[in-house]
Amino acid sequence: MAGKLTLDELRQAVAAGEIDTVVAAQTDMQGRLMGKRFHADFFVDGAWKETHSCNYLLATDMEMETVAGYRATSWAAGYGDYAMRPDLNTLRRIPWLEGTALVLCDVLDHHGHAEVSHSPRAVLKRQIARAEAAGFRPMMASELEFFLFRERYEDIADGAPPTPISPYNEDYHIFQTTKEEEVMRALRNGLNGADVPVENSKGEAAAGQEEINVRYADALTMADRHSLIKQAVKEIAWQKGRSVTFMAKWSYEHAGSSSHVHQSLVGLDGAPVFHDAAAAHGMSETMRHYLAGLLAHASEITYFLAPYVNSYKRFMAGTFAPTKAVWSMDNRTAGYRVVGADSKAVRVECRVGGADLNPYLAMAALLAAGLFGIENKLALEPEFTGDAYGGAGREIPKTLRDAVAALDGSSTLRAAMGDEVIDHYVHAARWEQFETDRRVTDWDLKRGFERA
Repeated sequence: MAGKLTLDELRQAVAAGEIDTVVAAQTDMQGRLMGKRFHADFFVDGAWKETHSCNYLLATDMEMETVAGYRATSWAAGYGDYAMRPDLNTLRRIPWLEGTALVLCDVLDHHGHAEVSHSPRAVLKRQIARAEAAGFRPMMASELEFFLFRERYEDIADGAPPTPISPYNEDYHIFQTTKEEEVMRALRNGLNGADVPVENSKGEAAAGQEEINVRYADALTMADRHSLIKQAVKEIAWQKGRSVTFMAKWSYEHAGSSSHVHQSLVGLDGAPVFHDAAAAHGMSETMRHYLAGLLAHASEITYFLAPYVNSYKRFMAGTFAPTKAVWSMDNRTAGYRVVGADSKAVRVECRVGGADLNPYLAMAALLAAGLFGIENKLALEPEFTGDAYGGAGREIPKTLRDAVAALDGSSTLRAAMGDEVIDHYVHAARWEQFETDRRVTDWDLKRGFERA
């Protein structure tokens, strides 16, 4: 596909003067790209084999605060290096950045060169390996929502209130989204030219809310694409004098932004495993066991789908964000929706995740839970029908504190991911809760300054 590069093709493009910069990036705990910009001559001369980064990049919060208490690194340990090994399968042109290519990196121990277990890409790769050992290849697709604003990031940082680019709900609205094409057309074409095959973009269910959909792929490729999409959206919006947010809930008055994750399994030969034409809804026994695993561990995996205090403000009835971890057929009130029924494309859509999730961690957690269901042949509970907001059923954790308690106590996720991974992210979540608990918000002041 357009944009994808081999190392030899990069060398040719550098020699021809087409590319002068190579971004080598790893993904941090928040799902952001962190790394270096290489002069292309130096990269093709040898940096394509390995570079280095400070190991604090996998032990900081959103503000890049050096948080105490991690086992992996600390001031006492000197905050040394990790090695970054470019995965040349991810090498591509970046059309919206002049003369630039990008490659994603795996994160390795600087001394033994083993993958760092809590690095997001390694967490996902471990679950993919489990699936492949059982004869499955996980396939994923994420639908990513965000808000587009008229102001630049710099204007908002200087105190300008963010104004959604649309004055009204633009769900599927062609005329309103025509007015946003300067950004969205550049995004579709830019991503497509960067080996991220776009299906479509559309207006979403609030003023200024957008959605971008790309073609499904194997789980690792999809997580890589998801990270690149977020980077592209921010960079292209900024280039056009606009800004965006992927916060799960940026405003009380506006809908939240989700990242629905579609999941299925195929055999190592590529044949669909979730489909059985003779079964109800075309759902095979394997699919039913997988979905049962998701539901049985729904509370335990929620942190990886909703990693911040703000994430839980999205779960409100009547907003198309779920409040119940139940399954249903083509029902947008349920946390887990079966789509593509009675076809080879039958799959599970997890609707719990917000746009703020880290795709590697979210997909890894979903896989871990689903594979547990298959391994233990869990029976699938009856389908929920009707309005899940008002019905009985398994509640999605209402706070980060509740979700972290469920994660910390999960023997299933500890067995699948390793204690060191779970402990690392539990520590990150508790720091997030601590930081939020001690802050005084604008809402606190407005409500209590005079009347308290």
